[in-house]
Amino acid sequence: MIGRHSSDNTRVIAAFVMPFVLVFGVYVTFHGHYGPGGGFAGGVIIAVGVILIRLTVPPALSERLIPPNAAFWLMMAGVSAFAAIGLAGIAFGGTFLDYDALPLPGELARQRYYGILAVEVAVGATVAGAMVYIIDQVGAAGRQS
Repeated sequence: MIGRHSSDNTRVIAAFVMPFVLVFGVYVTFHGHYGPGGGFAGGVIIAVGVILIRLTVPPALSERLIPPNAAFWLMMAGVSAFAAIGLAGIAFGGTFLDYDALPLPGELARQRYYGILAVEVAVGATVAGAMVYIIDQVGAAGRQS
């Protein structure tokens, strides 16, 4: 059932709630190295906000707001960023995901802060992209049959 929901109430509530869901997802992603949450949980919440759009507005508007191939490229960008961050540690003489080896300014705690933050964002992008991509593929298969 990808596409416009039949209830006007559902569409209005979804349109009202969706920005808050997306902002909360970004908060959880960026706050993950301080407390509960992180890239995976934040990525799931962001994906739920996008999927809410996919389920409540007409497919033409949904695809204009968030193109179907955007999820694939977001997923690929997240995986690439994670790999680049991990391999950067090896390139500078450390191990995979070794933030201490990265030539970042500041003391060791600040280096780890930026390294972990970048990994959380990369994981969040990968998870959000993967979930939306799966829903898009399931919806496309449902429209073909």
